[in-house]
Order: sequence, then structure tokens, then C-alpha cells
Amino acid sequence: MSEMSFEQMLEESLKTIHNGEVVEGTVIDVKEDEIILNIGYKADGIITKSEYTNDSSVNLQDVVHVNDKMEAKVLKVNDGEGQVLLTYKRLAAEKGNKRLEEAFENHEVLKAPVAQVLDGGLSVVIDEARVFIPASLVSDTYERNLGKYAGQEIEFVISEFNPRRRRIIGDRKQLLVAKKAEMQKELFALTRLAAEGVIKNVTDFGAFIDLGGADGLLHISEMSWGRVENPKKVFKVGEKLSVLIKDISGDKIALSLKFPDQNPWLTAGEKYAAGNVVEGKVARMTDFGAFVELEPGVDALLHVSQISQEHVDKPSDVLSVGQVITAKVVDFNGEDKKISLSMKALQKEEAAADTTEAEEE
Repeated sequence: MSEMSFEQMLEESLKTIHNGEVVEGTVIDVKEDEIILNIGYKADGIITKSEYTNDSSVNLQDVVHVNDKMEAKVLKVNDGEGQVLLTYKRLAAEKGNKRLEEAFENHEVLKAPVAQVLDGGLSVVIDEARVFIPASLVSDTYERNLGKYAGQEIEFVISEFNPRRRRIIGDRKQLLVAKKAEMQKELFALTRLAAEGVIKNVTDFGAFIDLGGADGLLHISEMSWGRVENPKKVFKVGEKLSVLIKDISGDKIALSLKFPDQNPWLTAGEKYAAGNVVEGKVARMTDFGAFVELEPGVDALLHVSQISQEHVDKPSDVLSVGQVITAKVVDFNGEDKKISLSMKALQKEEAAADTTEAEEE
């Protein structure tokens, strides 16, 4: 039996490798476009930049260093130049796919930054495995501009996993829907309590408020204890508002700014007791009288017969909307929230006072 040469003994001492095999090696050099590994084989392993990552902006010398330990998969035992061609990214993608498969089966919530904004959705990467989130599953509302998600870290679940067909689908929408449903439950328990919200939209009949988990309607009749003629002149989209959750019926939430402790009728009995002289603004008129706003939420009736000592056919003959008048309270009914005024009675008192002064002189 002939003795083996040194080269033969060295080759015998080295392991054998095969295409598709996973090997571990030590980095012995990092160049601009490739990584060289000692994998315990007669030839070194080479990982090109394109087989390390899909990100062309990565600088290999910044992320990999000499003496680093790395795992890679064998693409070719001999690349034609006597070196072993390896891939890092494909092995990472396989591990990533396994990770995504487990997440799919366990309904796990994943988090990752958006790697790419596409025409039809978003692309995220988990351990070099790509997940596509269709535009319809990005949000629970229509998104006109997906560009705002670029680089943003988002949460999602895997709703479809089929790596053979390269279909790994992510779903962010169902998480948002579930979160809003949970917040709605919390809101439902807050009926008659205050909540913070942001105005989403203002219409002629009211404003829609985003409460963070559901939308509520602030009707024009609930915007003030007084009157609001045009909501668009009072509220602006994006404005923060503290509102009262007045009622919840199904998914409809009625809101109000008429907080009970701010009800002007709570102190009206003292302010507008019979006999008090008050000042108010003519708010509207009818044939039988004028309604005078004493303060927002508190109106009083000035009957046509009580406007003047002189005969008045119609209130509009002597009064105008917006005019400030002074009158005497002749009746206060807090239970029915009715107040009656008289300018005539005040005029009589003033006339009597003038007569008394004249007689004394």
C-alpha cells in the first residue's frame, strides 16, 4: 500500500460539501463586492453582495467583519474558479419563511419597517423573507397615498402563506378593525362621560368626531346650550374637542357639548327672578312677540303687548333681530324653562319715577 502525499492527506482531512448544504465559516476577508469565508474545505467560500442582501445600498464592510462567524448555503461547490459559491440571503429567506409559517399558524402579530412602496401595496421584509401587504389590507379606510408608509414600522399578521407560489400576504387591516372594536367596547362603557376626540368632518347638520376607536356625531342641536347657525363657522377639521358621550345605539354614537354642569338654567332662577331688570338680544320674532336671548341657552318671550305703552301691531315694527333691549322679568317658570319679559312695565316705572321727581321739585 503506497503512502499518501501530504496534499492527499490534507484533502482527506478536509470535509466534503454538496450543493444545497448549509455550512458554517469564519470571515477571513471582506471586500466591496464579496465576503470570503473559511469553511473548512479545500477551497474558500465566496458570498457575493447580491447573495448577501437585496439592498444595493448596503456596504458589506460596514455590516460584516473579519473573524465573524456566518452560516451560508452552498450554491456551487466549484464556481469555475475553484471557489465555493455561497448564499447568505437565500438561507436567511428560508429561515424567514419558516418564521412566517409559524406566525401564520399561530396568528402572531409581526412588526417590521416598510421596505418598499409598490403600486398595489407595501412590501416588508422579515429575516430576508418578503411579505406583500395589498393596498386593500393596509388600512380599514381607503388610503389614497401609500407613500406615507415608506420606512414606517407597522404591525400585521400573515393572512396567506404559500411560498411555493411566492404568495406570502400580510394583513394590517384586521388588526386595526379589531383594535377599533375593542376601543368601541371601552367607549360603550363611558356613556354620559366625557371623551377626547378630533374633528374629522364638518357638515351643515353637525360634525363627525374621531374618538380614537369609533366615530361619533355631534349634531348641530348639541353644539351649544345656545344656537349654532352654521357649524362650519364654529368648528374646523383637525380641531381637538372634549365631548360628552350622550348615547350609544349599535355602532352609532351621539355626542354633545351641552355638559350638565354648564346648563345655564342651573343659575337662571337667581339671575332672572321676577322683578329683575335684564338685558338681552332679540334672537327672532313672530307676530305675537319677540324671543330675546338673555344668554346662550336661555331665551325669554317679550309679548307684543309688552313691548311698549303705545300700541304695537307687530314686533318687527319697532324691533330688529340682533337689537339689544332692556326689560323687566315679569314671570319666571324654571320647571318649563319659560321667562316672560316686559319693556312696557319698565317704561311705566321709569315714567312714574320721572313724575315723582317732577313733583318733588
